[in-house]
Amino acid sequence: MITEIKGLHHVTSMAGDANDNNAFFTKVLGLRRVKITVNFDAPEVYHLYFGDEVGTPGAVMTTFPFGQMPRGTRGVGEVGVTEFAVPHGALGYWKDRLAAAGVTGLAEGEAFGEKRLGFDGPDGDGFALVETDVRGRTPWTGADVPESAAILGFHGARFALRDADATGELLRFMGYQKMDTQGDLTRYVVEGGNAADTIDLQEAPSAKPAHQGAGSVHHIAFSVEDRATQLDVRKRLVDTGYDVTPVIDRDYFWSIYFRTPGGVLFEVATNEPGFDRDEDTANLGSALKLPDRYEPHRAKIEAHLPQLVE
Repeated sequence: MITEIKGLHHVTSMAGDANDNNAFFTKVLGLRRVKITVNFDAPEVYHLYFGDEVGTPGAVMTTFPFGQMPRGTRGVGEVGVTEFAVPHGALGYWKDRLAAAGVTGLAEGEAFGEKRLGFDGPDGDGFALVETDVRGRTPWTGADVPESAAILGFHGARFALRDADATGELLRFMGYQKMDTQGDLTRYVVEGGNAADTIDLQEAPSAKPAHQGAGSVHHIAFSVEDRATQLDVRKRLVDTGYDVTPVIDRDYFWSIYFRTPGGVLFEVATNEPGFDRDEDTANLGSALKLPDRYEPHRAKIEAHLPQLVE
């Protein structure tokens, strides 16, 4: 069993309009934009990162805003809900704030003894705020969100699957423990993790497969400390039979990817080197940063990308 994975690192979704996406995360949810770069495989598209002050692993939502991309269709084989943690007692504030901002899909509920508020993202994304303990995390209080209600990072994610058994087995191999089952939901938690440590598997045997598009999670990334640990995790995944990519340099972390039995794309990302490798903390997310191979094409890339309205 792998014991070095410490919870989530980041979640990446596909999106439509870049400015709608940027405004939603910074002005509605009050997160900090910690990096502006491009999709390293499609440099005509932004890659935007939102999180806390420094982009702490376990607190970073990232998006690929493709512009006119059609919306995705919900179904099985995907991350159906990305969950943010908020302090106890904060959901009333968020219900009023999201309603005032015209956010749709507001739905109060409870799972595994935790109060939650579901809501739609700008492209119909599935999100939820879950009341939880602060657990040593420092929120970013952007857009006048009070510290008593500010987002603490991720709580976890809810996968929609036709058959949850194989993915559950994989999570246990990755160091997660099966904690409880309620109805069609089974909860897995990694002990001693980074607080973004919960995965719920929702089984829907007769549901149709999801079709990815704007509002769909492209991949979900799990956190390991450094490159040496990542190589060890990769070897054990390969030895177990998973088809894992070579290590890829993403400038702010190193990544490996593999597809799960349930269809969800997993990434294992390093905590190093972090988002301050090319910007000081005070100016994170203020300028377009490009990987070295695209710097000779900066003028062409900047001319193609839509200007972000602050």
